[in-house]
Amino acid sequence: MKFLVPGWSAKAALLAGSALAFSTPAFAQNAGNLEGDQVNDAASSASDEISQDDDVIVVSGFRQSLKAAITAKREAAGQVDVIVAEDIAKFPDTNLAESLQRIPGVAIERDAGEGRQITVRGLGAQFTRVRVNGMETIATSVDGASFNRDRAFDFNVFASELFNSIVVNKTASAALDEGSLGAVIDLSTGDPLSYGAGVKLVGSAQARYNDLSEQVAPRLAGLFAWNNADETFGVSASVAWTKYDTPELGNNSVRWADNATFRSVDGVNCAANPSDSGCSEVRDAFHPRIPRYGLVNHERERLGATAAIQFRPSDRTDIQINALYSNFKENRDEYWGEVLLRSNESKIDLSNYVIDDNNNVVSADLENAWIRNERYHRESETDFYQISGKIKQSFGDNFTASLLGGFSKSDATIPVETTIVFDDRDGVFSYDYSDMKSPLLVYGTDVTDPSNFQLAEFRDRPSSVENKFKTVALDLEWKPVDGLTLSAGPFYRQFDYFTTSARRDSQYCSAFTCAPGTYGAPVTGDLAELFQLGKAGQPAGNTNSWVVPDLDATVAFLDLYNIPAITREGDVRSVQEKVTGGYFQTGFEIDSGVRLTGNFGVRYARTEQSSQGFNNGQYVTVERTYDDFLPAVNLNVFPVDNFVLRGAIAQVITRPSLGSLTPGGSVDEFNFRITTGNPFINPYRAWNYDLSAEWYFAPGAILSLAGFIKEIESFPVSNSLQITYAQSGLPLSLLTSGTPAYDAVVNGTNPNREFEFRTTTNGEGATIKGVELGLHLPFSVFSSGFLSSVGVLGNVTYVDSNRDVEFGGQVYETAFPGVSKYSANGTLYYDNGRLSVRVSGAYRSDYNTGDSGNGNFLEGFDSSFNLDAAVRYKVNDFLELTLDGNNLTDAYRYRWADDVARRNYENNHFGRTIMAGVRIEY
Repeated sequence: MKFLVPGWSAKAALLAGSALAFSTPAFAQNAGNLEGDQVNDAASSASDEISQDDDVIVVSGFRQSLKAAITAKREAAGQVDVIVAEDIAKFPDTNLAESLQRIPGVAIERDAGEGRQITVRGLGAQFTRVRVNGMETIATSVDGASFNRDRAFDFNVFASELFNSIVVNKTASAALDEGSLGAVIDLSTGDPLSYGAGVKLVGSAQARYNDLSEQVAPRLAGLFAWNNADETFGVSASVAWTKYDTPELGNNSVRWADNATFRSVDGVNCAANPSDSGCSEVRDAFHPRIPRYGLVNHERERLGATAAIQFRPSDRTDIQINALYSNFKENRDEYWGEVLLRSNESKIDLSNYVIDDNNNVVSADLENAWIRNERYHRESETDFYQISGKIKQSFGDNFTASLLGGFSKSDATIPVETTIVFDDRDGVFSYDYSDMKSPLLVYGTDVTDPSNFQLAEFRDRPSSVENKFKTVALDLEWKPVDGLTLSAGPFYRQFDYFTTSARRDSQYCSAFTCAPGTYGAPVTGDLAELFQLGKAGQPAGNTNSWVVPDLDATVAFLDLYNIPAITREGDVRSVQEKVTGGYFQTGFEIDSGVRLTGNFGVRYARTEQSSQGFNNGQYVTVERTYDDFLPAVNLNVFPVDNFVLRGAIAQVITRPSLGSLTPGGSVDEFNFRITTGNPFINPYRAWNYDLSAEWYFAPGAILSLAGFIKEIESFPVSNSLQITYAQSGLPLSLLTSGTPAYDAVVNGTNPNREFEFRTTTNGEGATIKGVELGLHLPFSVFSSGFLSSVGVLGNVTYVDSNRDVEFGGQVYETAFPGVSKYSANGTLYYDNGRLSVRVSGAYRSDYNTGDSGNGNFLEGFDSSFNLDAAVRYKVNDFLELTLDGNNLTDAYRYRWADDVARRNYENNHFGRTIMAGVRIEY
């Protein structure tokens, strides 16, 4: 087999040289990747202030959980960060993503105010692999627009109470699953035998209050464990449940657009006078596409459960079966009062306009404005199942075999996604975006009177995404001499992805008979309800109430759900991916004056992909295969006992996004957008270089500095351009009668109407480099009084990234998508064993999320800061009182379009959340 990797020879020589340099027999002990049992060992070694009862070691406090995490980090072969049980359960976090943001180099992306996905060292969730109980998996939920059709893991599917440790592997090794440019994250639900002989019961209950919804909601969790007297057989089970509402109040422009001709500007007919100065400068400037205020309410319910059986008949045999289930439901309800400038400019008269220095029409008065009041309702549900088993068997003192096998499945369904639209197509409206974050939107038409509107459009788009994983892996470990460990093993993974959707979309008059001169059904009071905006950050004088469709009444009026849903050819897509391979790794520890630990090896992976989808009306299958040899070296030097220098070099790979791999394409017939996949996208491949220094200057204390460089040799990029439907090559059969796109293209009202065409192609390389600084300082280092119970932990990360982006015929250098240049987290805590108080802050600087549309150069988010706090009071050994506060500053989230002008895309907030409760342990 012949293969070429750019720069292979020099780097391979370096890796080979490193391997030869440590191939001597003078070894002491292996230092491998951290697994669940190694985290437990680390917890055990953090011995002072840890209670011991009948030889059962329990992490008993927040300070001790931090000490256990530091011990695990110190003994790891690579750069890792660890969170253990008390650390997760006692941070004021609603899910695992929010726990992870406390780790250096980790930032989170939020959905509905809570953490959903993570970014590690500047690389987004697509570049991070997540393993649950040792097995890679994907959990899928729904964001504001659609399903996650990526390889990203949605942490909001799971409650943090279900897990007892998180390990973030920041450097690669041959034994670690490939597929990550950023990190491999291991989540563990715990070993039953770690709870000790007898019965253990833990229960917690909290009342959750949000100051925007002004509702109180429950949050419950429980754990049961039992071990026999000699601790050779144990079972455990846990459950967590919560149900709550999170309101999202604010404004949204749905981007800004240029190159649109209004019917008139300051009274001048622009079609008849295209060179008029007012017409031309407004045409060439940007205006909001759909200026609006509204409410998005998220009603969420999360149920999670774990179960495990462990049998350890002797020190040589360990058998464990783990099961995990999660059900995550959300009803999303939106209430918008808006004006549809998009595609309707030629019907609208504009006057009294102001254009700012960024070429934005920041304020104007509109007549014949297309006022649209919109009601949206979506029901989504994610069911996640995983069952895995592991057998670990030692043969003598030097040889161990571990067999892991399992299956996981994530079913995400949207049975209902309904939009009902009321239109008034000759309204009066004024807007003022002089303050981009808080625009002034004023209606001159009475938008509280139902009789001013007609029921003009309706949509319903049921859809589903299914992800399945099968994994089998065998790990063989041989220790021929002290300090030398040889490990190897084959692996097999099969991943199946399938998505489909259907639509029952139409303009009212295309589906039903309309009276002459109308564009919809008359709106009566029984079809409408009055919406009051509330605290959305709007300025004085803003219009704050309007009628919206009454969902139940309008659905019944239309008999909507009995209209046949037409399956969308372009949205019926699937990918099957099989990965086979193996690895060989040497782990070592040398102690001859200066202690050296680490590992080196190579991993081979053969990827077979089969992608299916409709292309030009035909359901096609595209197959491809590629091979990767991934060498890795980790080296740790201990000049003195409490100081570690770490270095790592590895070649890594991330396979392309699933939704981008399929040959199918879909058309958004209301927003004039075409999206197609590309089954020939190459993987992301990179060389990672890491160097760090860790100073353990006191018990439970650490000061660390890490630097990293990621040389990405190539990566897929999203392309967006404006073309006509005919230029796309897609068949007319993809267009649905009754939609604006059908009317324009098929009925010929505007056959040359441009569509935004989005696809993914192979791109050039990029470089990401950065520095992490971390500190944990317990004040007991220098004080034995009150301050001995106080401590601080925090981190700051700087990331510099660059990539070339072509826009408007020019090439620009910009940051990698999802990369914040700065991120920081800090916690100040007090913990005396009975009373524990913590205040935590998380900062993330602005970042782009990738290409935009409508003439905007990129889009992204402004910087953000979240402040959380937690109080715990231990009444006795069995009872603890809890009080948590999230988003205490009620920070707004500002999303922008165009990296230079930073035009308003949306600005919203989610309210403060307070949780009070009790925890009982027996």
